[in-house]
Parts: sequence; C-alpha cells; structure tokens
Amino acid sequence: MTKILAFVGMPASGKSEAASVLRQKGITVINMGDVIREEVVCRGLEPTDANTGGVGTDLREKEGRDAVAKRCIPKIQATNEDFIGIDGVRSVPEVERFKEAFGSDFTLVSVDSPLEIRFNRVLARKRSDDMKDISELKVRDDRELGWGMGEAMEIADVVVENNGTLDDFRDKIMALVK
Repeated sequence: MTKILAFVGMPASGKSEAASVLRQKGITVINMGDVIREEVVCRGLEPTDANTGGVGTDLREKEGRDAVAKRCIPKIQATNEDFIGIDGVRSVPEVERFKEAFGSDFTLVSVDSPLEIRFNRVLARKRSDDMKDISELKVRDDRELGWGMGEAMEIADVVVENNGTLDDFRDKIMALVK
C-alpha cells in the first residue's frame, strides 16, 4: 500500500514548500493545483488566478466537490511508489475520497500561517496566478474557504505552524517524513 502525506492550508501557507522538502528526499508529489492548471490549458484559457479559480469551481460543481481528488487517485496509483506527497487538498470530500482509496495510509497535514506572512510570500514567489495586493489574497482565501478548506484543515491529523524561519519549517516537515 502507498503511504500518503497530504498537505492542506490557505494559499501561500507553505504547502508547496512542504512538498518541495519531500521532493528533495526523492519522494514523488502530486500537486492538486496542477490538475486544475491542466484543465485551464485544455480549455484554452490564460493561467490567471481568476481562470484557475473559475475552472476549479466549475470542476467541483460539475463533477462533485471531490473532483480534483478523483483525478489525482489514478496518478498516485500509476506511480507504484511506497510513499507519495499530495500538495493542495481543499475540502473534506477530497479527504474522504483519499481515505476511501488509501485508508489509514493517508495522513492529512494542515499547514497554518498568518495572512500577512502569506501575502509576503506571494509577493516573493511571483507566480502567474498570484495576487498583487492583500485584498486579492483575501478574495482567494474566501473562494477556497467556500470550497471547504477550513473544514478540511480542522480535521487534519497533524497541524504544522509555519510562522518562523524556512529552516524551522523544513525541519518540521522532515520530522513528519521520518
């Protein structure tokens, strides 16, 4: 059976950094946002925050709140690996879908970080779908909370605070891997 360490958290909380710690250890990571970005490209849209969010909402409305998880499960199974990371769980139905597929081998980790720290990270990372001011980050927070992110964070098996140094955070993630 494949062991899974899945990350949930608000935008720029540190989910992708946690995933990169896993990758540095040679662990494959499935990025749930990539599933949405692939769909954005398939639909011929620009990879903006509005388009990415709109496609994410549309998939969930048409295919169910666990739509992205359903699309990830075959990717995970195709890896044939003993340990996988998942970056970007957004809702309880996604968690339930993963637990149904992987049972007790699925561990959900909530990455927690304050709004101001998250916004500074957004400014530093310069991704195409990122926000330019803090009010846009609040809009994205609200959208993702609307998908059920808060409830998913509340049922996490583990909570990791990410409000210190990058090295401290990486150490916390490495402790989970061990």
